[in-house]
This record gives sequence, C-alpha cells and structure tokens, in this order.
Amino acid sequence: MSLFNFGKKKEEKTKTPSCACNCGCTTRESDETTNDCCPEAKDSICSMKVLGAGCKSCHEQYENAREAVKAMGLSVEVEYITDMQKVMEYGVMSMPALVVNEKVVSMGKVLKAVDVEKLLHKLGF
Repeated sequence: MSLFNFGKKKEEKTKTPSCACNCGCTTRESDETTNDCCPEAKDSICSMKVLGAGCKSCHEQYENAREAVKAMGLSVEVEYITDMQKVMEYGVMSMPALVVNEKVVSMGKVLKAVDVEKLLHKLGF
C-alpha cells in the first residue's frame, strides 16, 4: 500500500437516476432536471418532504403534512429534512417548504393540515 497513487485515476461513481416513488422502474421519461416521477406513478404521491431548519414552525408544518396524509388515507411517509445542504439543493430560500414528488409546492408559510389536503387535491392527487 502506498501513500501516493500516482498514475491511478479515482473511480468516479455515476449517479443512477431513479424516480421519486422508488418503484424500481428501469426507464425514466424525464431527465434529471425535471425530477418528474415515472409514468406508472404519474397520478399518485410518491414522496412528500418538509424542508426546514428544525424550528417550531417547520416542525409544525411537518406534523400538519403527516396529519393531511393520514386524513387522505395515503400510504406515503412524510420526510422531515433539516440538512441545509439538501434544502438548498431544492432552491428553497424561505422555510418551511413542502415538496411533493421532488417539486417544491409551497414555501415560506405553515399550512394547516386542511390546507395541505386542499393543495394536494389542487395538484391532482
């Protein structure tokens, strides 16, 4: 084992694009910039995330989103993301933010559970 690996290139790991629903499909209709779900899950919620800083308002949004999902009878787990690097990858500048199927649908305000349900119905879910 040498300390220096001259002449050897580092192996680059390629990111395999996958749809938000993790359905295991091998093809994907969209490219990585649109983050759309696969055609099989077009009319369903594959993932829901609350982006926040861990503050009271962000945690309240998380609880409201979970309550709305439960009230709608959906089998989706709401993810709470507080890692600022991941939050910034979504381009969110004000929190809390709600992300459905990898698309930011609300930011900068705490939606009540009823409002989350209305938003999801408005989006066609």
